[in-house]
Amino acid sequence: QVQLVESGGGLVQPGGSLRLSCAASGSIFSINAMGWYRRAPGKQRELVAKITGGGSTTYADSVKGRFTVSRDNTKNTGYLQMNSLQLADTDVYYCNADITRYSGGHFYRDNYWGQGTQVTVSS
Repeated sequence: QVQLVESGGGLVQPGGSLRLSCAASGSIFSINAMGWYRRAPGKQRELVAKITGGGSTTYADSVKGRFTVSRDNTKNTGYLQMNSLQLADTDVYYCNADITRYSGGHFYRDNYWGQGTQVTVSS
């Protein structure tokens, strides 16, 4: 009943920029927090950045100063602006959202994942 659709990945040279988007759709009452994770094959999933419903942000040390997480509550969409991209940023990036649904007179709170979008930094 809720889907997260990511877009914006691709191939970029070192030092370049990309902007990822995560659009949530379905019977959404509110989006509590949205986050971006990445996981290269053979590695554990890593939190890249997160933004709460109140707008507080958290970043991995490796991306501080280069990445910016934001959200547009009117569009149920989150964003990850990635600047000064490095080779080490190559990965599959996943959107995650903590969403409250309203259905049949009840509220349901669940965690959802997007399908992932590939970011490749290469010269």
